[in-house]
Amino acid sequence: MLRAKSWILKKHFEGFPKRSDFQLKEVELATLKDGEVLLETVLLSVDPYMRPYSKVIMKEGDTMIGYQVAKVLESKNPTYPAGVFVISAAGWTTHSISTGKGLSLMLPSWPEKLSRSLALGTIGMPGLTAYFGLSEICRLKPGETILINAAAGAVGSVAGQIAKIKGCKVVGCAGSDKKVAFLKELGFDEAFNYKTVGSLEEALKNASPDGYDCYFDNVGGEFTSVVLEQMKKFGRIAVCGAISLYNDTVPQKGSYVQWPMIAKELCMEGFLVTRWDNRKEEGLKALLEWVEQGKIKCPEHVTEGFENMPAAFMGMLKGENIGKAIVKV
Repeated sequence: MLRAKSWILKKHFEGFPKRSDFQLKEVELATLKDGEVLLETVLLSVDPYMRPYSKVIMKEGDTMIGYQVAKVLESKNPTYPAGVFVISAAGWTTHSISTGKGLSLMLPSWPEKLSRSLALGTIGMPGLTAYFGLSEICRLKPGETILINAAAGAVGSVAGQIAKIKGCKVVGCAGSDKKVAFLKELGFDEAFNYKTVGSLEEALKNASPDGYDCYFDNVGGEFTSVVLEQMKKFGRIAVCGAISLYNDTVPQKGSYVQWPMIAKELCMEGFLVTRWDNRKEEGLKALLEWVEQGKIKCPEHVTEGFENMPAAFMGMLKGENIGKAIVKV
């Protein structure tokens, strides 16, 4: 019998996650039944959404949520024959048994030269988040100016590059000088370190004196309160994440958004990428084409070893990664 290792949520996070909140368990997997497949995890994703969602959809003792690239070791399901690679939502585990629900095959046109890890990043959920957030929420037009925060992360870095492809001026901010240099390498027109500027308001004005048509928000909180004042008339704001708030034990009391929203007639909309699941293939094909053409670069922060899942997750929440955070089993 095959034994699987899994990281479980031992205790719901209070404030920033701690190593003691996780527990490594080992279980024996059952024999396959008709319609099931046995998966061996190859690559795992760690993402910001895991922090708030752990409280919403998980119980203590559950396997940590998350996506993975897995290889089908054994199959009794003709849709997923042995040897193929799939995207699975099995979470933080080395092996799992699936009925096929929640599985998706890697794109049949996946080039051999590209790492399969990109299916968890640029050509996966984060890339699709950037793609649909820009096209459907921001509704970008050539010549417009867009601001992206957490711009060196998995979603922000792709969003900035897509915006450049669309003919926009792109301003990005990040939390270190190294990340700012990275954004410049990606082709961002302006970039700054929000931790070292004397005034966020002045930094935003210097980067785009005329203001911003669009704002792709991954951070929320006080940062967004400042940005709202610098949006142009009829500006569009895509609320993708709020990582500045995820670890708070007491909810922040920020400024109120109503007046700038009214005065500038802004459109501010939150979204989940699952809204466009019926168009997933469209987005993946576009992202794959841009990557193959060299129009989108795909930086990754890779951690080796399944035993390092909690450390990789906490490091990502601290902003240690440039690009997509991946764990290689």
